[in-house]
Amino acid sequence: MLPHPTLSARYATPEAKPEYVNGLFDRGAQHYDAIVDWGFLRSGGAYRRWTLQRHGLLAGDDFLDVACGTGLVAVEAARLLGSAQNITCLDPSAGMLAVARSKLPAHFVQGRAENIPLADHAFDFLSMGYALRHVTSLEATFREFHRVLRPGGKLLILEVTKPPGRVPAWFFQLYFGRVYPFFARLFTRSAAAGDMMRYYWETMDACVPPSAVLGALQAAGFTAVKRDTALGLFSEYSAVKA
Repeated sequence: MLPHPTLSARYATPEAKPEYVNGLFDRGAQHYDAIVDWGFLRSGGAYRRWTLQRHGLLAGDDFLDVACGTGLVAVEAARLLGSAQNITCLDPSAGMLAVARSKLPAHFVQGRAENIPLADHAFDFLSMGYALRHVTSLEATFREFHRVLRPGGKLLILEVTKPPGRVPAWFFQLYFGRVYPFFARLFTRSAAAGDMMRYYWETMDACVPPSAVLGALQAAGFTAVKRDTALGLFSEYSAVKA
């Protein structure tokens, strides 16, 4: 299952998506942290740390951050764990990984969520922060998540989800579809940064409903599958490997 239909204005086929997305994030990587910081009212770090803690990240856990981007989730995990010694960061974008490497002494691997180049049963906790829309297959991704987790291992996927209802959806579109990309380009003076944020909106707008994500997690063999929400916008998908 695709997380959203092919965006033909961006790439021609599902097979072309990874190369397109990598290029997009490589070009915008240097601006990503600043854009996310002000775009979410400087609350992102505290929210990530609070969410990891609520969902059971514990000292001593071997932690895998899939689609780590610039390391925003991994940095908060390191604060909870006390060090980055047990943290592995995976991302397909060399540009994003370069920024993440400057922040913490974790183990970094270039690769995709659908084919994780790491051993079976290697991690106690796996996170993916705001990147599920960028994979090419929910089934393949969740099978890989299940494979690399140890029995009893925990999964946490963070996403931004378009709210139901015409009025909330209108405000969501106004902010993420127009205001956010405009100011991203204005403040960074980077067309690549603005384009990256426009692409974010396009994927959020077209994304499959939460029920499809929950169903795919269950089909991959996860238990205790659930979705929590914050402010009606932020989805926290969690599950456990039995």
